[in-house]
Amino acid sequence: MSSHSHEIYFPKAALYSAFAVVAFSLSFVGLFQLMGGIARDNSAMVTLSRDLWFEDRADGGIDVFDARDHSSVDHLMPGTNGFLRAVLRGMVHERRRLQLTNASSFRIAIWTDGRLTVEDPQTHRMVELKAFGPDNSGAFERLLLAQGRAS
Repeated sequence: MSSHSHEIYFPKAALYSAFAVVAFSLSFVGLFQLMGGIARDNSAMVTLSRDLWFEDRADGGIDVFDARDHSSVDHLMPGTNGFLRAVLRGMVHERRRLQLTNASSFRIAIWTDGRLTVEDPQTHRMVELKAFGPDNSGAFERLLLAQGRAS
């Protein structure tokens, strides 16, 4: 019986190169974050905003109200508006994690630089909606522009 040694040879130069690429990438991302991330126009201002209150219904739907005068803005049918529901669910989850009350509205806004955002005034978490495409951001824009009062 003969014994065979199966040594696997891996080129050290390739290993060192891969390590260097990973180290460079992590360093670049860290430096980018320290420098403030993506540059924004801090002079951008809100051109139109609306504070909305979302109330779950027993049938799985969501009633949407204007936070100022409590007028009805819309009723979202069960099983619809998946993106809108997911964004709001994430914001409510953040409130619960921080042990904040859920009894507050969310602010939808259009900015002078073209952004469309939804913000939680309690946590100051803001989601830039246009990054998710026109269908997804359109669900929020439709609520912002729906009949009723917008400021």
